[in-house]
Amino acid sequence: MIDEVARPRESFPKPVAIACRDGLLLRGHLWESALRGAAGKVVINPATGVTARFYHRYARFLAERGFDVLTYDYRGIGLSQPETLRGCGYRWRDWGELDFDAAVRFLSGCGDGPLLVVGHSIGGFLPGLAESGVRVTRMLTVGAQFAWWGDYARSQRLKLFLKWHLAMPLLTALCGYFPGRRLGWLEDLPADVANEWSFRGPRFERSHPRADREVVTARMGVFGASILAVTVSDDELGTLAAARRTLRYYACAERTLVHLSPADCGREVIGHFNLFHDMHASGFWLDTILWLRDGINPWPNRTVDPEPLARDPSSLPSARILGRPYY
Repeated sequence: MIDEVARPRESFPKPVAIACRDGLLLRGHLWESALRGAAGKVVINPATGVTARFYHRYARFLAERGFDVLTYDYRGIGLSQPETLRGCGYRWRDWGELDFDAAVRFLSGCGDGPLLVVGHSIGGFLPGLAESGVRVTRMLTVGAQFAWWGDYARSQRLKLFLKWHLAMPLLTALCGYFPGRRLGWLEDLPADVANEWSFRGPRFERSHPRADREVVTARMGVFGASILAVTVSDDELGTLAAARRTLRYYACAERTLVHLSPADCGREVIGHFNLFHDMHASGFWLDTILWLRDGINPWPNRTVDPEPLARDPSSLPSARILGRPYY
């Protein structure tokens, strides 16, 4: 007979509305675990131009293994999209300062256990912008970056620069928003979100008004959650350089950076998005539970220096010999 705690139970999401400080309502889903003794509460932050629906299978997977999970769409995306994006005024920074902040405050009032974050791409950078980020205990980031073109993979840099930093702002200027869905380039984006992406430099705070820059960097500097940052060798956007640039802003956090190859996950190709496909349920997804539940790096032999913090991989326990079940 399988132990009751270890048996995955199918989880069904509950639609929720999340109130932001400026009065705007975001739409999302709460995946409540049916298991006794919740392992924690997880906010899943999507990548830019990706709807929360993309992460629903991973959310269900976590809920069936003891976590309460919140998935939600940023303002201007998916279920949180207004009737028209033209003139909406939504900015990239709003996704952190207002939207993620609201998601944390919402989930803080639900269930038990530590508050955790899974952030994909820009979703791993936004928590540092939120006042409520200090409530987070642990964070897992996957390909975290804020889209400075100089950090793109060298072999793809010119192509990506032309696509995201030339074509995107031109199309945004013509349409009044970025028509990503029509082009097959992810979802439509508000103009200010697209332009922050296109024109952001190596120092993200310089896209803020001069008077706000010190406040923004100080807020990121006091984010104290432990961070496990995952990069993949064939990710052209979330490169090692991009992840290191992101981690430097989290100055007070305990930071661990791992660099995986597709072969580590039993695949030939992974890229920027593939790790959230359910083909990884029996591998990468199970490994993430060790970090979210126990604070253990599942890939100690793939740890690299996150600059400036150095870690000795030999001092970390191997996930494969801990003797505890993954779920």
